[in-house]
Amino acid sequence: MASIRFLKLSPTVLAALVAGDLDAASRAAGHPLSAFLVDENWLWEIRLDDISRNPEAADWIAAAVIAEPEGVIVGHGGFHGPPDADGVVEVAYTVAPQYRLRGYAKAMLALLLERADADPRVTAVRASIRPDNIGSKKVIAGFGFRKIGEQWDPEDGLEDVYLRGAR
Repeated sequence: MASIRFLKLSPTVLAALVAGDLDAASRAAGHPLSAFLVDENWLWEIRLDDISRNPEAADWIAAAVIAEPEGVIVGHGGFHGPPDADGVVEVAYTVAPQYRLRGYAKAMLALLLERADADPRVTAVRASIRPDNIGSKKVIAGFGFRKIGEQWDPEDGLEDVYLRGAR
């Protein structure tokens, strides 16, 4: 499996990414970030709002993914938020197009599951995947997820919903 680590993106970093200021974001992060993260500014706007409503969310929702030992940003990952009232967290991760099919998504998911399993409040991890997203279905295979239903997402349309109990 690919070797990665997460770099938490603070509200200061997120605000710089939203503003399109890669240099300021990199300085605030203490690591060179990538244009791919700037291109995801729509997501960072949502995450800044999440943090303003619930400061605990900052520990769950926004991290750049650094490939080791290269030190390059290959994507981002986290959760949609802290555990909900039932103890469920939903994984979210994206690999930059030029780094796909190299094992980074599985490495991200493995670390995210470790993070979720380490928190006693987490009872389960959820994943929502469009039915035509074969790559994402391959990523979750072997991690204990089972399909529990479907949902309609206003941005992504129909999604299959998967759940994995915490360990």
